[in-house]
Amino acid sequence: MPVVYPFTAIVGQDDLKRALLLNAVDPGLGGVLIRGERGSGKSTAARALAALLPPIRVVQGCRFRCDPDRPATWCTECQERAARGEPLPAVTIPTPFVNLPLAATEERVVGTLDIERALQTGQRHFQPGLLAAANRGVLYIDEVNLLEDHLVDLLLDVAAMGVNYVEREGISFRHPARFILIGSMNPEEGDLRPQLLDRFALAVDVRGVDNPFLRAQIMERRLAFEADPAGFAAEWAPRERALRARIEAARQRLPQVQHTEADLLTIAGLTTRFGVEGHRADLVILRAARAHAALEGRQALTPEDLLQAAALALPHRLKRDPLESVTLEFQALQEALSQAQQQSRRWQHMQQAQRAAAEADDAKKAPRAGKSPSNAA
Repeated sequence: MPVVYPFTAIVGQDDLKRALLLNAVDPGLGGVLIRGERGSGKSTAARALAALLPPIRVVQGCRFRCDPDRPATWCTECQERAARGEPLPAVTIPTPFVNLPLAATEERVVGTLDIERALQTGQRHFQPGLLAAANRGVLYIDEVNLLEDHLVDLLLDVAAMGVNYVEREGISFRHPARFILIGSMNPEEGDLRPQLLDRFALAVDVRGVDNPFLRAQIMERRLAFEADPAGFAAEWAPRERALRARIEAARQRLPQVQHTEADLLTIAGLTTRFGVEGHRADLVILRAARAHAALEGRQALTPEDLLQAAALALPHRLKRDPLESVTLEFQALQEALSQAQQQSRRWQHMQQAQRAAAEADDAKKAPRAGKSPSNAA
């Protein structure tokens, strides 16, 4: 297996690394779209993330890497094996990384059912596709903006549902397809349709590093890696192990991270202020903020969690003129978040006052204690 450039050795690109790590903590977040110029480390970061992720336990012999601890998500084959009383032992494997080529057909992506064989033998035969190979791992699409729209839509649908369902001529097959979807693109070669942009949970714009000292560091590390990949990886292995352990701890902590009504009102005020259509952005900000809090070792959301999540979830969802690019300055986002928090507090005070008034009104209407309604003539 070829040695992958270590994630912790990547110089700069803090927003990109943060977006990838949030998806590592919460694989169901919805993926990352990386937009940037050529040679800015987009594919390097995607491959490095897959190598960084903790290993996974899978059902031994399963072609779809089913999770032995989640029977409800098993593929058709594992369900049939369990129904026959077969043992389903577990083994541990590295997190898979699948690169989807632009020339891939729909059948290559979703898999194929052998209809002729089914008609002749009465046995269902399914040939897995790339979605099966990527289950519980990372699915990477370079130049996603050049992929056919219907394939991008299909991939986003499957990523959202976590299941790939194939049906041909009345014969069906299903298997889990839960993966971190990472797409990269160069905006100079065309953009994605707004409907598809919105389906990516987070988006990051990456550029070459401007600092000459950091650029020199990038060259130095890259040359060292190319000269001795194994030695370079060994040098960075302690940092990789530490970050992997941090991700594992954050995954364990994530279900305990709490949010308040004030957090929800702040998120709603923020997306309303920027005129974001639909409600996907609100949910993405909440999930990303919870993942950020878990990664930082907290069990309650802070303004910093909301700010970092919004910075990754909002820019690609802002309304814009087709010929204009949209940028969201961090300072403007901070100011908008502060205003949304103030508005949230006002809404809460209004709700408390309304509830208090309603309770007082109910108390006036209720019969007094010790007295029954009069039925005197």
